[in-house]
Amino acid sequence: MANIIVNAVGDQCPIPVVKATKALKSMTEAGILEVHVDNEIAVQNLTKLANTWKAESFAEKKEEKLFVVTMKVENPANQGQVPAAAHVTEGDCPTCIPDRRRNTVVAIASANMGHGNEELGKVLMKGFIYALSQLDELPQTILFYNGGATLTTEGSASLEDLKTMEAQGVEILTCGTCLDYYGLKDKLAVGNVTNMYTIVEKLNNADKIIKQ
Repeated sequence: MANIIVNAVGDQCPIPVVKATKALKSMTEAGILEVHVDNEIAVQNLTKLANTWKAESFAEKKEEKLFVVTMKVENPANQGQVPAAAHVTEGDCPTCIPDRRRNTVVAIASANMGHGNEELGKVLMKGFIYALSQLDELPQTILFYNGGATLTTEGSASLEDLKTMEAQGVEILTCGTCLDYYGLKDKLAVGNVTNMYTIVEKLNNADKIIKQ
């Protein structure tokens, strides 16, 4: 299995996409492509490139100026048959897009979605968060409070999707009082701790609010 690492730290669009595309086209067997970049827009564009190649992808913020986008390529021969838009050069990069974030705030107050069966509610919430990560326009902020605070802590089934959105610039905030109540403050695995004043401020200043 091939394992390729592309260093695009310090590169601006379209260079990270160009480097990643060349690496993808060079793969002759199934493998993993890791692209290292230093800005959220590059993460967004690389995620879009992975979707174009029908490659499973995962993005994570490692440090303040270091993001890693991982693409899993199962069948390069078939996945390599991409539209012309993906065959990019430094002077022409249709894959590059502006910031996908909009001033939408998502507020999640429970680990389950809806009322009724608890296990079904957990499955629905996982699907909801995954669907958020796939939107063409990502939310600006996702707020977690009450039971929703458990979704950003160790063991959560949604951590990968939340980390991918965080790497693309989505602000992930979890109520500190809620983490304390559930004994999870030292278990936070994505985003930052916040307070009720900030939660109210984010909701008040949002152009659109989605509550779950």
